[in-house]
Amino acid sequence: MEKVDWSDPVSVGSFIVRNALAEDRVMDDVTTSSLGVPADDKSACAVSAREELITAGWFLVEQVFSELSILAGRSIPRIQNIIPDGSTAFEGDRIGCLQGSANLLLRGERVALNLLCHLSGIATLTAKYVEVVKGTGVEILDTRKTTPCLRALEKYAVRAGGGVNHRFNLAELAMVKDNHTAVAGGSGKLHSVILRIKEKGIPVEIEVDSIDQLKEVLDEKPDRILLDNMKPDALAAAVRVASGSGIYLEASGGITLKNLREVAGTGVDGISSGALTHSASSADIGFDWGIT
Repeated sequence: MEKVDWSDPVSVGSFIVRNALAEDRVMDDVTTSSLGVPADDKSACAVSAREELITAGWFLVEQVFSELSILAGRSIPRIQNIIPDGSTAFEGDRIGCLQGSANLLLRGERVALNLLCHLSGIATLTAKYVEVVKGTGVEILDTRKTTPCLRALEKYAVRAGGGVNHRFNLAELAMVKDNHTAVAGGSGKLHSVILRIKEKGIPVEIEVDSIDQLKEVLDEKPDRILLDNMKPDALAAAVRVASGSGIYLEASGGITLKNLREVAGTGVDGISSGALTHSASSADIGFDWGIT
């Protein structure tokens, strides 16, 4: 079985591309196979933005056609990236160009676009969040609410949009959430849990949903505190209570583009949102055939 580094977008990309091409049965493409000799001719197409967006995932386009060329025993198409990941593409802009056998371009077009559109959609939404909090010093954070097996890619897209990655997995940072607290017997019973985590040298974040809970956990000196589903006035009060502690305060829950600036104004250090990865619409990108 292929060894995958789940934290590396290139490694994950290779794994996903290989399996996506198999899923789509690209070598059994009935339509392209039926074109005959014309499909072997060299063709060109432009990958174009059909709306304003932030690009992310061009390396996946390259991986698609590299892998496809191996499967088909053909030369790799000439691929040129014009607008690099993390940059703005306006409607009508060419993100890149491809030149090669139409046989390959036709078979790989949909897999390449699916991945590029998905990641660019995440980067575009993230950039909107980042723009709203501009000047406040607040970080926009993602979460673990990602598509299974696509986390490294989706978190890469968040970075391309100007966001900051939160913990990547359950081993990277210990987040003591409300369910953990309930099992432990309440926030007053967390001391031994926190000690065991700290003995392993792993950073700790504790979730609270009230000022009273916040006061209870401050003495545990966690690295971060998650202020969950708290209104802006409560968030501002939490910032005052934790002032001088040096603990990173993260707001999360019920945050939208409409109330984002107000939340950022409370003085928290970061705002996390699962919407960045689980609710972003795919960007509108297409192949314009026959354009060099």
